[in-house]
Amino acid sequence: MTATRLCSWLCAFLLGSLCLAASAQPLHLYTEEYPPINFTQNGQPTGLATEVVREIMRRTGQNAPINVVPWARGYQEALVRANTGLFVTMRTSEREPLFKWVGPLTRNVISFYSLTSSYLSLSGLEQARHFDKIAVARGWHSHQRLLAEGFTNLAPVTGPAQMVSMLKRGRVKLIVLDNLSLNTLLTQGDIQADEVQRLFTLTHSDSYIAFSRDTDDALIQHWQRELDAMKADGSFTAIYHKWLPGEPVPSQAPQPTPTTDPL
Repeated sequence: MTATRLCSWLCAFLLGSLCLAASAQPLHLYTEEYPPINFTQNGQPTGLATEVVREIMRRTGQNAPINVVPWARGYQEALVRANTGLFVTMRTSEREPLFKWVGPLTRNVISFYSLTSSYLSLSGLEQARHFDKIAVARGWHSHQRLLAEGFTNLAPVTGPAQMVSMLKRGRVKLIVLDNLSLNTLLTQGDIQADEVQRLFTLTHSDSYIAFSRDTDDALIQHWQRELDAMKADGSFTAIYHKWLPGEPVPSQAPQPTPTTDPL
């Protein structure tokens, strides 16, 4: 073997070894308390997105633990840690370059809500600036969006259940929440649906699994193919309607240039 061939063979071997090592890195998955999409029940992760993620792993032959943590922690892990996925994450133009995406999993409408008994009305963002406090989930894009709009009257909390609790106890008059989690959170917070009113829609959005930029492209492509296959064979729809009966099911993944500013 000539020195040139030997050098080429060694380079190819080393490159292959590095790629194999990268793909062999363990997969880390994070989610939060956001029922009925993802949450814990009897100490175990469950929910619509959790079932979808587990089915994708079954189809791809993977078995990674799902860690339920505060949103801000999971978001930070997905920003800096290789082979890390966070679900569900709203895909926005600001976040687009920060992650690699698999989805969509849900379609959400994010709005301002108040107690019906408060007799409040809200016609736009400018009027919302004059309220005493608005409860938002810390690190959600609704929080980021309102900060970018210059809001100084926000009350960030760890998760959506705290927003509902604050609303019920009169600690805030406005919360920002989406239509998919609203009914479950109201039930958990012992609030009847007719006790809360939607005042003003902030935005619409689609949620995805957001993977860190250092995640192998082959994994992203494999997960997206399996999710698309689930949508084609009806298994995704079955899971979706189990948790969200009557809600429209997101279609196959578009190739988006996000124009909305979701949660």
